[in-house]
Amino acid sequence: MPYDALVLVSFGGPERPEDVIPFLENVTRGRGVPPERLAAVAEHYYHFGGVSPINQQCRELLAAIRTDFAAHGLDLPVYWGNRNWDPMLTDTVATMKADGVEHALAFVTSAYGGFSSCRQYQDDIARARTAVGPGAPVIEKLRHFADHPGFVEPHADAVRAALGTLDPARRSTTRLVFTAHSIPTGMAVTAGPPPVAPPGRYVAQLRETAALVAAAAAPDLPWDLVWQSRSGPPQVPWLEPDVNDHLAALADTGVTGVVVSPIGFVSDHLEVIWDLDNEAAATAKSRNLDFVRAATPGTDPRFVAMVRELVLERVEGAETRPRLGSLPFWDTCPADCCTPPARRPS
Repeated sequence: MPYDALVLVSFGGPERPEDVIPFLENVTRGRGVPPERLAAVAEHYYHFGGVSPINQQCRELLAAIRTDFAAHGLDLPVYWGNRNWDPMLTDTVATMKADGVEHALAFVTSAYGGFSSCRQYQDDIARARTAVGPGAPVIEKLRHFADHPGFVEPHADAVRAALGTLDPARRSTTRLVFTAHSIPTGMAVTAGPPPVAPPGRYVAQLRETAALVAAAAAPDLPWDLVWQSRSGPPQVPWLEPDVNDHLAALADTGVTGVVVSPIGFVSDHLEVIWDLDNEAAATAKSRNLDFVRAATPGTDPRFVAMVRELVLERVEGAETRPRLGSLPFWDTCPADCCTPPARRPS
């Protein structure tokens, strides 16, 4: 096998109250975010005891991947490193070097293209390798998995389960609402290798995934793709509509119930359990909308198996299972993919 390790790369999150502000400072470094904004976001973490669930979710996914690899005879050690909090990716790469790893694959906990969801992780890996210095392992990111059956099918089953909790007599006035993290519109239009086809890779993939999940789970119901968790200054345009604004608008059109499916996420981390389970649920309640939030893949066996399949796909040079979508994809992203025009090679 040309690869001798896999590294799980994720966002990271605080695990005690005193970690919250330093973590948020890591996330926003260089962006000019005022302290009062950090303090406001910190309250979301304090609501849950200062602990983000994402690190524990990564531990559970890591354990599930290792078990799946062993059960299928894939002898590949699995490491874990984060962008913004312990275990930091640079420390993980240093450990991999000390363990003799030379050529690894990276599974990133983001299914889509775009700067924050893909290119920034590529940059994180490059910086970690540079910091470790000579002898740092070569690390190649696995491809996007937005239309992989192991990602789409768990989301579709979660939507079906959520629908099953709503009154079937009101199905005709029920709607599916798919959500993903909003990003600046300027970032959305540069998502993908140049020349970028409108509306950009990030939005196009999310639309396709939403359509796939809706077709599998409830082809009779209308659906929308909306956005959540905006964090930028008000003068900068971001993708809209926001989920809360959209829920209020739906109530005005006679919709009586919604299933909200966070297809932009692989697990129930803080932006799901706060922005949807608290804020969006409160908006729905205030407008007399029945509201249920569908689960994310987490450690669903199909999602875990997908990681192994993506590894074998790279090793064997062929897809292990047919993709469900039709958008073109790249085994390895082009060097200038999803980068702002000023950073692209001339």
